[in-house]
Amino acid sequence: MNTATLDKSVIFVLRVLVGWVFLYAGTWQIWENYSAAGFLNHVVTFHSFFVNFATPAVLPATDFLMKWGHLLIGLSLVSGLMVRVSGPFGALLMIVYYFAHIQWPFVGDHLNFLVDFHLVYATVIVYLVAHDAGHVWGLDGLVERLHVVERHPALRPLFG
Repeated sequence: MNTATLDKSVIFVLRVLVGWVFLYAGTWQIWENYSAAGFLNHVVTFHSFFVNFATPAVLPATDFLMKWGHLLIGLSLVSGLMVRVSGPFGALLMIVYYFAHIQWPFVGDHLNFLVDFHLVYATVIVYLVAHDAGHVWGLDGLVERLHVVERHPALRPLFG
C-alpha cells in the first residue's frame, strides 16, 4: 500500500469513526428524549455560564440544538457531505464539553491530566477539515466530480 492510499484510508477511517460517535449520540438523545439539564446544572467549570442554557426558557432550544447537532454532525462526517461546515461545529462542541468537565488540572476525573477524549476528538475533527476529508471517499468528492460547485459557485463554501 502506498503512502497516498494509506493517508486516504486513515482519513476515511477517522472520519467515519468520529462521525459514528456523533451519530450514535444524536440518535440516542432523540430516541430517549434526553435533556441536557442534568449535565448543564452539574458543570463545575464556568457553571454560571453553562447554567444559563438550562433555564426553562432556553432549555428547549438547548436540547433541540444538542440532539440534532450531534445527529447532523454525525451524518455529515459518516457520509462525507459538507464536512467543511459540520467540522467546525463538531470541534467547537467538543471544546465546550472539554471546558465543562475540567477541574484544573484534571478533566473529568484524576485519570485525565490536562487532556481527555473531547480534546482528542476536537483535534481529529480539525485534522479532517484541514485535509478535506469529505473528498476522501465521501459525498463532497462526488459533488466535486459532478461539477455542482462549478455550476453553482455560491455552494463552494459548503463543499470546498
